[in-house]
Amino acid sequence: MVIIENLIKIFNRHTIDEKVAIDGIGLEVVKGEFITVIGSNGAGKTTLLNLIAGTYLPDEGKVFIDGREVTLLPEYQRAKYLGRIFQNPLMGTASSMTIEENLAMAELRGKSRGLSWGVTKRQRDRYKEFLKILGLGLEDRLSDRVSLLSGGQRQCLTLLMATLSLPKLLLLDEHTASLDPKTAEKVIDLTDRIVRENELTTIMITHNMNQAINFGDRMIMLHEGKIQFDIKGQEKRHLTVEEVVKRFGEKLEDETLLCKPVVE
Repeated sequence: MVIIENLIKIFNRHTIDEKVAIDGIGLEVVKGEFITVIGSNGAGKTTLLNLIAGTYLPDEGKVFIDGREVTLLPEYQRAKYLGRIFQNPLMGTASSMTIEENLAMAELRGKSRGLSWGVTKRQRDRYKEFLKILGLGLEDRLSDRVSLLSGGQRQCLTLLMATLSLPKLLLLDEHTASLDPKTAEKVIDLTDRIVRENELTTIMITHNMNQAINFGDRMIMLHEGKIQFDIKGQEKRHLTVEEVVKRFGEKLEDETLLCKPVVE
């Protein structure tokens, strides 16, 4: 479904500020797989999503989505494959447009658009059914502007918009990080439900260790642009936060020892 081959991304190349953000990553994501990605700040998590989405182009390596190489395709040409949700709830919706207009716009993502604009009664009825899934009463507020919604309501709406047309790949970039704990829990539970029910191939970045362990089929840890751990199946199901922290600490110790000069 998604294949990444020897991906490399270097910022500020050949300067004193040179930063290797992604360092030779290879990754294969099968159809319907739900992957969680963790790592410290600067580990390369968001850069990896940006390379998949086409926000950045790699310095080396290849990206394939649904059997097609998209390595050099610009972001707008990849839109038909992807749904994406950002950390900031304001980024996924158009504030000045109504809820139903935002949904109609999301439905047209990656498709040819004509000159006419408007929401039909058939679309409106369908949107009401979709919005009932959220349990927020938004199905009765279709004509309200999105600017009137809370951050949590907007993020739930963004999730629905990103999955409305069942994308080939769903990218979640810490989409609960800016929400209060109660709202974050609602959004992550809703995410899991939508992903499972629609068997969506999903890559989710999170700083929340419990989310990374308890959700998804597979967990990847990034550090300094490299994959340090790739855990799935029974091993992931029995994983604990303490074990992840211990493994990461041991990995850092090993790297430190390897970098130390030998003293005779």
